[in-house]
Amino acid sequence: MNDLVLKNCKFVDKSGNYYIGINNGKIAEISKQPLKSDDKIDIKDQFLLPGLIDPHVHFRDPGLTYKESFKTGSQAAANGGFTTVLDMPNTIPPTNTAKAFKEKKKIGEKKSIINFGLHAGVNNLDELEKIAKLKPSSFKIFMDLFEDFKIEEIFKNISLINKESKHQYPHIITLHCENKEIVEENTNKLKKLHSGQKNTAIDYSYARPSEAEVISIAYAAFLSEKYGVPIHICHISANKSIEYLKSIKDKTKNINISTEIAPHHLLLDNGDFNEFGTMVKTNPPIRPEGENLTTDNLSNINMIGTDHAPHSLEEKQRGTWDSSPGIPNLETTLPLLLTEVNNDNIAIEMIPKLMSENPAKRFNIANKGKIEIGYDADFCIVDLKKEGKFDIDTFYTKAEYSPFANWEYKGISTMTIANGNVIMDEGVVVDK
Repeated sequence: MNDLVLKNCKFVDKSGNYYIGINNGKIAEISKQPLKSDDKIDIKDQFLLPGLIDPHVHFRDPGLTYKESFKTGSQAAANGGFTTVLDMPNTIPPTNTAKAFKEKKKIGEKKSIINFGLHAGVNNLDELEKIAKLKPSSFKIFMDLFEDFKIEEIFKNISLINKESKHQYPHIITLHCENKEIVEENTNKLKKLHSGQKNTAIDYSYARPSEAEVISIAYAAFLSEKYGVPIHICHISANKSIEYLKSIKDKTKNINISTEIAPHHLLLDNGDFNEFGTMVKTNPPIRPEGENLTTDNLSNINMIGTDHAPHSLEEKQRGTWDSSPGIPNLETTLPLLLTEVNNDNIAIEMIPKLMSENPAKRFNIANKGKIEIGYDADFCIVDLKKEGKFDIDTFYTKAEYSPFANWEYKGISTMTIANGNVIMDEGVVVDK
């Protein structure tokens, strides 16, 4: 007898309807024949996807919980179909010491209604070694904040840790790729060019050009090959970057690189600054049309991360240079992509691959990312036909803005199940 049975489930890669038996939070049976349980949920011929895994969120907890917290962030994730998230280290204090890492883990365990992992920041060699023993999802480097020699020093140290630990899974370096010198030089030029006048919001996208990203990625790839450290490139924003990565992957087998893009870089261009102003300010910025990404680029990347980065409304309205960069995305990403599926721009089979299977594989998240017997009972149920408009007043995130507000969508998550528990049903999040 199963604890729970899901009936009338459709899979994206199989024909017919299926029954899923769940026991002790795990997938116990998958069958076309009815399964026994006192507790059944009729999925009503909707698609059953593995629970979505977001490799890139900023829950702002601790220290910045007026923007978001593990509670509200995890609720937003559940509402968007996500059952696992990996949180970034730029909190207060930053998660770059073993003490801060342990404290954030306790916060997540107390507040989060979904599964989570933690990316770690970088401090000194002693702290890197201590954090490594705590199994972070990765070590994160913001390349726009470090000089090149410092970045190389971090690679060298993590390479030593990997060699000494002889762990089955070497530690990954996750990277925000923008070259510090190029960003600073272009920003200063634009500020002087408009001396005495206010810069417009679109200037921000030219202050951090595509070249800054490509050069930064090239340096990261060089260090990855030199020190044998696997790397993950966050939120790629420019088509030039995709083309560069394709070229180096064709030339060498020795670089272990995975890639991620965010929905705003996929669906917006810098012309949207003219409509939304600093509400679409983010790092790296959205690109000019022709330099930006399109759905055609999805075949050349490994995963989609929301880069959910909420701020207060006041922080987003401080002008071109002083407004905080970041866009909240947890509750809009899946419907936006399902709309592209309905518009025949994306194959639906890509969704579980880019948003579940590949993130689980890359970040070594055991028993997640697939619908298979023995895996955790994490599911995202999708109604591909349901239509509507985004109403951010109904969202669970603390963010009160989104460039996708009032966008029409077709396709949305109607239920989220984590570890065998229903945590969202028709837009209502249940705290389990």
